[in-house]
Amino acid sequence: MAPLMFKDAFWGSDFTCHAGYDAMILRLRDGRQMCKDMEELLKMRAVAEEKYGKELVTIARKAGGQTEISTLRASFEQLKIQIENIGNFHIQLSDLLKEEVKKIETFRERQKEQRKKFESIMEKVQKKKVTLYKKTMESKKTYEVKCKEADEAESTELTNVPPKNAEKVRHRVKQCKQAASEAERVYVTNIDQLETVRRDWEETHKSTCEVFQQLEGDRINMLRCALWDHCNHFSLQCVKDDELYEAVRKLLELCDITTDNNYFIEMKKTGSKPPDPIVFESCYSAGMKRNSNGQAYFSQEDMSRRSSDPLLRRSVSINTESPTVSRPTLPSVSESETSDNGYAPLPLLPTTPADEQFYVVLYEYKAQEQDELSVSRGDIVQLLVKGEDGWWTVERNGYSGLVPGNYLDKL
Repeated sequence: MAPLMFKDAFWGSDFTCHAGYDAMILRLRDGRQMCKDMEELLKMRAVAEEKYGKELVTIARKAGGQTEISTLRASFEQLKIQIENIGNFHIQLSDLLKEEVKKIETFRERQKEQRKKFESIMEKVQKKKVTLYKKTMESKKTYEVKCKEADEAESTELTNVPPKNAEKVRHRVKQCKQAASEAERVYVTNIDQLETVRRDWEETHKSTCEVFQQLEGDRINMLRCALWDHCNHFSLQCVKDDELYEAVRKLLELCDITTDNNYFIEMKKTGSKPPDPIVFESCYSAGMKRNSNGQAYFSQEDMSRRSSDPLLRRSVSINTESPTVSRPTLPSVSESETSDNGYAPLPLLPTTPADEQFYVVLYEYKAQEQDELSVSRGDIVQLLVKGEDGWWTVERNGYSGLVPGNYLDKL
């Protein structure tokens, strides 16, 4: 499209008409108002972006999630991090918008100075042109009146004038012609001066039109670039937001139900089996003895005395995952050695080793007698006495008792 020029489109039909110039001035002032509107838009958007960014940062920092574990917690933490990053980017965008506002303000003030400079020049030229035009029009009227008077005087001289008034009429005609000549000279002088002023005004008007068109072009270009940059900033922000959220999505792809449940089980597990059932414990255990494999049984005398009660039999509960204890039988105790209270005395135990020995428990064992000690897999115990019958006396956490020797392994 061929560009149109201000200097070819804003002339007035009347010599003193300045409608074209006034139209350009109005356009420039409207453009200045548009710059202010653009500044206000960017200011409000900057405030909104800053507020939004700070709110995102606050949300990210106040969000919980500490109760979650494993991959889901990692995904949630990543989301919090990216939300805070997005908030910081919006705050940075607010700073960019504020800088853009300052640039537009500087541009608007610079254009105002240039416009005021040419406005002042045009006002002087237009005022001088109008003043001289009025003066010329007055001199024209005077010239026309003087010419009319000279014509009338000359017409009177040509009529029959009495001889006594002839000299007087000739003198008047002469004066009228002189006045007409003077008026003509003044009129011509004013016309020449007006033409000079007109040419000066015309050149000034053309140059002003060119300057105003350049100012308008600069303003449109500046605002267009500002709007373009504004859109680019927000497009970039959207892309950046999506990139940050993509990082969260990639971590969510690694979020696995099995992994999280396994992690919870490994971290918080309390046992792999349900508790053992509650068994009957007889108050009449005086006649009970323990054999080498951990099983308890009653003596013949005690069995005959309590044969009416079938619940008096019980066995030691040993972890089914552990091997069966197979050790030599404890030394037997004769009935004559039974104490008065009905309990058999403990067999004599070998002496304690000179050096302290520590063992790790390989299998879980639950005590069945008062002189036995319950241990769990993985416990560290100190060997006190290694019995010949396969039952060893150990100590753990200040408590001591018998446990099967093949349940232990030396460290």
